[in-house]
Amino acid sequence: MVGNLLGLGALALGWRRSMLTWPVQLLSGLVLFGAFAAGHLSGSAGKQLIVVVMSLWGWTQWQRGRRGDGELRIRFAGWTERAALVAAAGVGTVVLAEVFKAYPWMSWSPWADAYIFVGTLVAMVAQARGLVEFWFAWLAVDLVGVPLNFANGYAFSGYVYIVYFVLVIAGMRSWWLRTRNQQPPATIVPKGATA
Repeated sequence: MVGNLLGLGALALGWRRSMLTWPVQLLSGLVLFGAFAAGHLSGSAGKQLIVVVMSLWGWTQWQRGRRGDGELRIRFAGWTERAALVAAAGVGTVVLAEVFKAYPWMSWSPWADAYIFVGTLVAMVAQARGLVEFWFAWLAVDLVGVPLNFANGYAFSGYVYIVYFVLVIAGMRSWWLRTRNQQPPATIVPKGATA
């Protein structure tokens, strides 16, 4: 319960583009890792390891990505970036599922666990880069993660992820609108040149 409530807080802070989202995500990941590892849910536990590592990386990326006014620059990914994210998710899921199948002690649900693990990594990379697409990636992860939580007896987590779903939609809309309100960097035209 504590880990999930921290996760809700991290999501709300991410929505507002607050730097505090990263340490709160880190703490949530540590708490949830312990809970899922105890329940032998390797994909969900692995997801939390990704959350911990990526929280540290994302924190540094957002520090670098702030503009002079302290605001985080957010944007939509380019088509090449989107293709890379989708390809990484697809290939990563297949490779990790095969690893889980080869070592059954690592996962009771190889495909779902691999999908959640890799999808979380893709979502957090996109978030750290300030890409609006990270919201879409979280939705894709939750479509598998929510039913899996209910099926494995983690009903509280399942219900929390339903709340996440609503917050993710609201956060996605906020970031989407924010990209429209950002001013492009000013172009300096040398004296005597035409614009």
